[in-house]
Amino acid sequence: MSLFDLGQIVATPGSLAFCERHSVNPLLLLGRHMGGDFGDLDASDVQANVHAIQHDERILSAYKLYGEKLYVITEWDRSATTLLLASEY
Repeated sequence: MSLFDLGQIVATPGSLAFCERHSVNPLLLLGRHMGGDFGDLDASDVQANVHAIQHDERILSAYKLYGEKLYVITEWDRSATTLLLASEY
């Protein structure tokens, strides 16, 4: 179940290389993100995402995998969702 629209899905070359190197399916991360599993966020950041879904604000998920952190960010207007490494933020 999707809690919000993702818009155009884009990914940085670094995030795609990371996913390929570690056999991570980026679609699974997108599915977690749009389903409300925001990954490795504290309670206040999760609450901020709940508020963002209800009020059309930016939604951010963070997933720690293989010693790196990947972000999935959906823009406030739901025009685009980006997958990127934390080091690329």
